[in-house]
Amino acid sequence: MSISIRLSRGGAKKRPYYRIVVANSRSPRDGKYLEQIGTYNPLLAKDSPERVKLVEDRARYWLGVGAQPTDRVARFLDAAGIKERAARNNPKKGEPGEKAKERAEERAAKIAEAEEAARAAEEEAKAAAAAPAAEEAPAAEEAAAEEAPAAEEAATEEQAEG
Repeated sequence: MSISIRLSRGGAKKRPYYRIVVANSRSPRDGKYLEQIGTYNPLLAKDSPERVKLVEDRARYWLGVGAQPTDRVARFLDAAGIKERAARNNPKKGEPGEKAKERAEERAAKIAEAEEAARAAEEEAKAAAAAPAAEEAPAAEEAAAEEAPAAEEAATEEQAEG
């Protein structure tokens, strides 16, 4: 039989209150336990002495017998100076996931394209200001060339319908 020191939830909906209990590791979270050795009220301020209450000598006894604390309870025991907890280091914790990285790359590519287009538009505007007469004549020819195929398409559609 393995014994664990863990939290057992009580309190109302949206108003949690926990007992720090010693229980068989196979029993349900809020089920039967061997002994209650403290309480934890997460609604209180972090610096409040009432937030975590532990019976230190009973906690030391159960640890001596071989009870394994859960991660959260291990933090409480470390804060109380009962059992030293090794600090963990997770360098990938703050790193975004693959999908978020892909979205960021796409966003960066779109921004780069927009900047490129803005730069090109500025250069065109400068060139147009330098030679306004030379630019207008070809632009008028292009517009006329674009209108001619559109007129032809409309004529062919009318013949097909008639």
